Amino acid sequence: MRSYSFTHAITRLPAPSILDGLRAVDTGAPDLARMMQHHADYSKALAETGAKVIQLPALPAYPDSVFVEDTALCLPEGAVIMRPGAPSRLGEAGEMAPHLAQLYPNLHHITGADSFIEAGDILMCEGEVLVGRSARTNGAGIAELAGILAQWGIKTREVFTPAGVLHFKTDCSLMDAETILATPRLAASGCFDGYRVIHTGDGEEAAANAIRFNNLVLMAAGFPRTRDALLRAGYELREIGNSECAKLDGGMSCLSLRFTPPS
Repeated sequence: MRSYSFTHAITRLPAPSILDGLRAVDTGAPDLARMMQHHADYSKALAETGAKVIQLPALPAYPDSVFVEDTALCLPEGAVIMRPGAPSRLGEAGEMAPHLAQLYPNLHHITGADSFIEAGDILMCEGEVLVGRSARTNGAGIAELAGILAQWGIKTREVFTPAGVLHFKTDCSLMDAETILATPRLAASGCFDGYRVIHTGDGEEAAANAIRFNNLVLMAAGFPRTRDALLRAGYELREIGNSECAKLDGGMSCLSLRFTPPS
């Protein structure tokens, strides 16, 4: 299953400058030592599925660079370097490109001066790629990505991120080919018609950003109703501390690029 079965993951260590990371609401400075422990637990869980985890060094010049997912979309056919919508993050994509170039002979870039797109707005499903328009991803960016994916025979569908929600995947994640975990507010839009939807528990919207990585679902700790719903659905779970990344609007998907490079 191309949407959740992977051989590789890329992570990046958080830098001390993460204290200056972007945040929608200031809920306090993250504790770097605690974040490092959570990050280690996360990387260990990925590796335990049998994947090769490539851990990149910290980038102090880019406070949000621990959130590597936003920099690229990696598919079996090729990889696409994004063009982040936050000006302070534009350089992060350029820092990721050389690493992916070693793994992908078919490497594309979003280049339009008016195009902005972050992969936190991209949900890769089995039969389509859903891309959410948000404050960080605009129509021009979606159109440019859709043109690249069309060359690979991949269908792109534009959807919309709820007002006040940073990224499309802040409110959803893929559990398997037929199933999506989503907040009720996002599911109510109808964007997941045709899929089985598991709703997050009341007051547990932040649990929606999880990842299915091979046999494991990694979810943020502290959301018992959502955890129990996923267990009842038969998923194998690993709860990871996310208290510090959450202060910077980050979740499970933000912390890695997950992919199977071409052989």
